[in-house]
Amino acid sequence: MSYIHTIAPDDAEGRLAKLYSRIRGPDGRVDNILVAHSLRPASLEGHMALYKNVLHHSANTVPKWFLETIGVLVSLRNACTYCVEHHYAGLERLLGDPMETHAIRMSLEGSLGETGLLGAREVAALRYADTLTRSPASIGDSDVAALRDAGWDDGEILEINQVAAYFAYANRTVLGLGVTTEGDELGLSPNSGDEDDWGHC
Repeated sequence: MSYIHTIAPDDAEGRLAKLYSRIRGPDGRVDNILVAHSLRPASLEGHMALYKNVLHHSANTVPKWFLETIGVLVSLRNACTYCVEHHYAGLERLLGDPMETHAIRMSLEGSLGETGLLGAREVAALRYADTLTRSPASIGDSDVAALRDAGWDDGEILEINQVAAYFAYANRTVLGLGVTTEGDELGLSPNSGDEDDWGHC
């Protein structure tokens, strides 16, 4: 599950046990990416706060399915199979349409062309996230202007930026610690948009 020692939920005590109780899925399991933080509960708490507020906050205006799509794209570019499979499964659950979800994945794995739900507006955001992932120092005013021209406002641009940045962090956590999906249930999401509710369903 990981290159480093971790503390399983059933063996946790104190602060770690309390954190695990907040993030357990419906069957009591905790995703391996979160268990990887177990030796430093503060790191786990920080990861969850960032994840919840960036990707699942009720004040977000970018549709959740599209934020998940950005996460799958960034994870594909970083060759992070763990995050690709978790968030692709989450995207499929959100859309409830395996054919549409598959078409999105084919676009992400290909040239980022328009398909079904991915119109010109979404493709512009995906191209920004792609560039930010592959070549972050090359991003300039013109890249943000292209997002505005495509119809995204500045708050939405911030959401797009933060989701791409979060997945860069998550991908490196997984890849750097050898986290696998073994024992995980793919595609769970937080119960609600409430930033204090970390439970998964």
